[in-house]
Amino acid sequence: MNSAATVDALSALEAQVRNGDVDTVLACFVDMQGRLMGKRLHARHFVDGGWEETHCCNYLLATDIEMATPDGYASTSWQAGYGDYIMKPDLATLRPVPWLDGTVLVLCDVLDHHSHTPVAHAPRTMLERQLERLEELGFDAKIASELEFFLFEQSVDEIRQTDFRDLRPISGYNEDYHIFQTAKEEHVMRPVRNLLHAAGIPVEGTKGEAGCGQEELNIKYAPALDTADFHTIAKHAIKEIAWQQGRAATFLPKWHQEHSGSSSHIHQSLWQGDTPIFYDASDELGMSSLMKHYLAGLLKYAPDYTYFLAPYINSYKRFQKGSFAPTRTVWSVDNRTAGFRLCASGTQAVRIECRIGGSDLNPYLAIAAQLAAGMKGIEERLELPPPAVGDTYAGDSGLIPQNLRDAKDALQGSSLLREALGDAVVDHYVRAAEVELEDFDRVVTHYEVARGFERA
Repeated sequence: MNSAATVDALSALEAQVRNGDVDTVLACFVDMQGRLMGKRLHARHFVDGGWEETHCCNYLLATDIEMATPDGYASTSWQAGYGDYIMKPDLATLRPVPWLDGTVLVLCDVLDHHSHTPVAHAPRTMLERQLERLEELGFDAKIASELEFFLFEQSVDEIRQTDFRDLRPISGYNEDYHIFQTAKEEHVMRPVRNLLHAAGIPVEGTKGEAGCGQEELNIKYAPALDTADFHTIAKHAIKEIAWQQGRAATFLPKWHQEHSGSSSHIHQSLWQGDTPIFYDASDELGMSSLMKHYLAGLLKYAPDYTYFLAPYINSYKRFQKGSFAPTRTVWSVDNRTAGFRLCASGTQAVRIECRIGGSDLNPYLAIAAQLAAGMKGIEERLELPPPAVGDTYAGDSGLIPQNLRDAKDALQGSSLLREALGDAVVDHYVRAAEVELEDFDRVVTHYEVARGFERA
């Protein structure tokens, strides 16, 4: 953000503070899990100088989902004393938080406390660096992500008190595109749409999804970094707004084996200014040769980056035949059984939709890794295989990694991602995957006890 824009942003905020309209600034960065972490700053402190920087403990980019501090990370440790990071507000992201009184939010980049250089494994930095590489090739990316989630009758506090049992979705039947059922959920979904729009996020709409109590939020495509910011803020807002209404929202990809899973499809295309360079009017499907190389890269390197689309044990419970979640890394034309779907073929809106990612993905990591794979496809001028047709669940080639362990091994051995992201970044997220596996492996689950308590 240039100095003039910085002055304008601060002047506008100063006026709001002076008029008593704003008293709190949420200074946030995005952690490895895609969550907002940070501080609530007094607005007067922020405009008087806090906008330049604030600080946080560097363990916040080396935790598991429970906020534990496992060992094995090179970036920080008990031995190193868990020092500070700098949180550097990006004032271009300053926006109101209409579902909280007197509050604005700003996203921060994370810098090393000593060198003041960006922390390489910070999710926002990882995406920014891939966008810099893309810009060097003369392109920019426009991305859209879909957010699927479930709403429950109970509040999160009530669910926690029952040890996450007896979960009751807010509806009793499949509500895909169902107007009557979703009318009953408007006390949550109307404020989600309207308040996010008031926060400057270009919401298109919401709909019922293919499960009991399952919802989908659609946000208009945007430059890649903006899309990741929008996705993260929207996910946070959905949880807070549901909580305010006495309901619970979950982005767990598979909350029950008998219910549908929740995904986060990522639509992507490359542009030069206002020109969609994925489009070629002379091609039968409207696909440029560059688009074909890009898509071939997504296909070839899908196992390498699957971890960034499916980062937890539960993530892999979605990948089941006949579930609308893919099982194979093949592409097809407007076919929802494939891992990659060509959308809007023959038009300037032609794009590729990756259907592999679950609702638990971190959008910065997912987009960064796919851009790296697509760019590699362009650099290697990879040949795109013919599209799959029919029910692509029927094949047994090009299978998505079947579990987190397989995805972790593919990430660890990925020369592509080591070249694009750096060895230290890849090793950092390999360790994150190992932590999830180690934690799960030591736990005795309810399934094991119920199945074998008497009969084993």
